[in-house]
Amino acid sequence: MRKIASVAAVFAIVLLVGCGNSTNNNANVTPTATTTPGNTNNAGNTNNTTDAVTSASVVDNEEAFKKAISADGTWIAATLKDLSFTEDLVLDGQFTNKDKPARKIALYTQDAEHNITNSFKLTAPKLTIKSKNARIQGGTFIGDVYVEADGFSLVNATVEGNVYFADAKYQSTFDTSDQGKVTGVTEVKK
Repeated sequence: MRKIASVAAVFAIVLLVGCGNSTNNNANVTPTATTTPGNTNNAGNTNNTTDAVTSASVVDNEEAFKKAISADGTWIAATLKDLSFTEDLVLDGQFTNKDKPARKIALYTQDAEHNITNSFKLTAPKLTIKSKNARIQGGTFIGDVYVEADGFSLVNATVEGNVYFADAKYQSTFDTSDQGKVTGVTEVKK
């Protein structure tokens, strides 16, 4: 545990140094930074800057991950290891990044130059996507994904299973163009 805390502290310093540039628009929040979980839904925020320290939840256990992907979670839920669930998961809640709806499950760690250093697996029977513009990035989800929102994407990530859409309009906004892969079917299933 002490080793994880030390590594997380180093990455937090790297993140803070990298975010010190006033032109940084926080487009690539590093999921390896030590952060404070909490709702970062900026609906009531009158400040137009994104707080990099509180915008992600970096977790290393199942309970913390479930909280991070809940409606009371954070816009980024990043894991530091493989996670496995026997129950279904739901990515819920509306969050923003750069004043646009966004949600990310980050299944990787990265270095200061944003190179992926480790990729992880997330396993669950079912993952339901209810957040607009959600993405799974940098690892593998093992199970079926059910999409109930616009703009779902896979970025350098694989779904080992099927991706089902509650409506054709959700399927029409699905994006795998940035190294995304689905091993099963992608279809509308009501």
